[in-house]
Amino acid sequence: MYLVTVLGNLLIILVISSDSHLHTPMYFFLFNLSLADICSVSTTIPKMIVDILTHTKAISYVGCLTQMSLFSIFICMDDMLLTVMAYDRFVAICHPLQYLIIMNPHRCGLLVVLSFLFSLLDSQLHNLIVLQFTYFKDMVIFNFFCNPSQILNLDCSDNFSSNILKYTAGVLFGFFPVSGIFLSYYKIIYSIIRIPSSGGKFKAFSTCVSHLSVVGLFYGTSIGVCFGSAESQSPTSCLLGSVIYTLVTPMLNPFIYSLRNRDIKSSLSRLF
Repeated sequence: MYLVTVLGNLLIILVISSDSHLHTPMYFFLFNLSLADICSVSTTIPKMIVDILTHTKAISYVGCLTQMSLFSIFICMDDMLLTVMAYDRFVAICHPLQYLIIMNPHRCGLLVVLSFLFSLLDSQLHNLIVLQFTYFKDMVIFNFFCNPSQILNLDCSDNFSSNILKYTAGVLFGFFPVSGIFLSYYKIIYSIIRIPSSGGKFKAFSTCVSHLSVVGLFYGTSIGVCFGSAESQSPTSCLLGSVIYTLVTPMLNPFIYSLRNRDIKSSLSRLF
């Protein structure tokens, strides 16, 4: 599954970079999403494979913090890019005549850079919370990697500053991206309803199907794992959800975008 994920996303990157027909804002964001998916699975799965082969489940304090930090960056990058892609679909459907002006290369690059900076900020907020723990030693995590949400739940103290950081991270990197996606699709659906022909409605909505599939898969599994409390979740369900949104979702992304996308399929046929 790890090889399929890496090779599938590398193929998407290769196709987009080699075909000039795909040098558009939508595929530019898909290029960066595939890159973020490769990085996110590479922070967790290789360590899990080594643990399986060596029959060990231990990870050092520094290794755990490093894994948590890198995973937070790339999984948040996925989150931000999905929000940016929803905005891109909103502009394409609601303002088609101004699309190339609004989504110019400078703005697209700026959106990706801002996504990375927000992801870096999310990682640092998690580090600030965890570094306040005074007993972070010989702890057991019911997962195959240092899941940030589970690490934060190890802190049983009622620390005011930690709680403020937790809620700040939750609002900035949970509530705002989801709200942005919902608002974009509210505007998109409103615009599609106003299209007079059924063919035009189908064509407009078909450009959003792949993105909606990835969004549903990503948020459907990650929200419960990231924001559920340790008391309300069994270790098995938490582990299963973690596997789905850390490995299964990045693995399916290339298939969703290639099998349902005429441009990607045409580029693949030209490439091979």
